[in-house]
Order: sequence, then C-alpha cells, then structure tokens
Amino acid sequence: MLTVTEIAKTKIVEFMKAEKESGLALRIAIAGRGRGGFQYDLGFVQESEKLAEDTVVDLGSFKVYVDPASAIHLKGTTIDYVSGLFESGFKIDNPNSIWGDPLAAAVQNVIDTQINPGVASHGGQVMLLEVKDNVAYIALSGGCQGCGMANVTLKQGVEVMIKRAVPQIRQVIDATDHAGGENPYYRSGEGSSPLV
Repeated sequence: MLTVTEIAKTKIVEFMKAEKESGLALRIAIAGRGRGGFQYDLGFVQESEKLAEDTVVDLGSFKVYVDPASAIHLKGTTIDYVSGLFESGFKIDNPNSIWGDPLAAAVQNVIDTQINPGVASHGGQVMLLEVKDNVAYIALSGGCQGCGMANVTLKQGVEVMIKRAVPQIRQVIDATDHAGGENPYYRSGEGSSPLV
C-alpha cells in the first residue's frame, strides 16, 4: 500500500511522544489536487478513531490509517522526512496520476495555468474536487472563500475560462462553504473580481 522510510518513522514516533498521549495512529488522506500534485491531510488520531473502511498499515511502533476514498490514489506512495536548507519536513512521493480521467486533467490544467495565477493576486485559490457527468465541482479558498465577488468570479471568470478551454464541461458548480474561512463576511458586491 505505502512505505514509510526509517527516518520518517523515527520523526513520526518523536512527534507522537511529544503529543504526550497514548494510543495514537497516523491518518493520511488526500485533501485535494493542485499544480504540484495531490494535497494531503496528515495528522495524528486516536486508534479508537479508526474507521471500519480504513486500510491499516501496521509499522510496529505505530499504525497508519489510510482514508478509504484515498487508498486507491496512495498505492505505491512513500512518506519520507527531509531536513535541508531549502526543504524540511515530511515529503510524500506519490507515483499516481492526480486525475485518471482526461476531462478532469484538462480542467485541472486550466485551473493551474489560467485561473489560479489570476485569483492568487487576491490571495485566492481554486481547487478542482471532481468532474462527474461533464460537471466540474470546484472549491474556492483563501481570499476567494466568503468574498462577496466570489459568484462573479465563478460565473464570469472561472466557468467561462473552463468551458472555453474544455467545451465538454457543461456546468461548473461551486462546492465552497462560503460561511467559513478567514473572511466570510465580505459584503456582497464590494471590491472586484480578479478574473473579470
């Protein structure tokens, strides 16, 4: 399923001991996809929080719980720990393609090359969640989450750009929780959209 290098195992055990709690396991899940590949959610949980559908990797000194929806995308993955001048922390090497569906891969390319560079100027980011039945489901984060201009950015910017580049997409749906985030109370219609 997945491999954890010896140095990563040592660091994980060290961090677990620092938590001063017994019965901890490491949980890994894919939280999203972006230009750099998969984005991961990696953290400690109580062993009692194991889900019936989890894949369990027993490494002796601790267990890794692999989220059931993420398991197929984590096969062959290696978790390492690097410590250097320019990079330090856990490094996940995943050989799997972030999108097996060519339509989703095409939408991701538009988001990475055309959309995110524009919304980044406002501290935002657009993430593709999935493509199903020619509908692209996205989530907005950063400055875009809760922004009063998010609907304008979506309908007049994101959706137009995706449909123009990938004509098979018939609709783009925003699955963002706009009540959450850092700035959930921007007044509707104030400011400007970075894409229009």
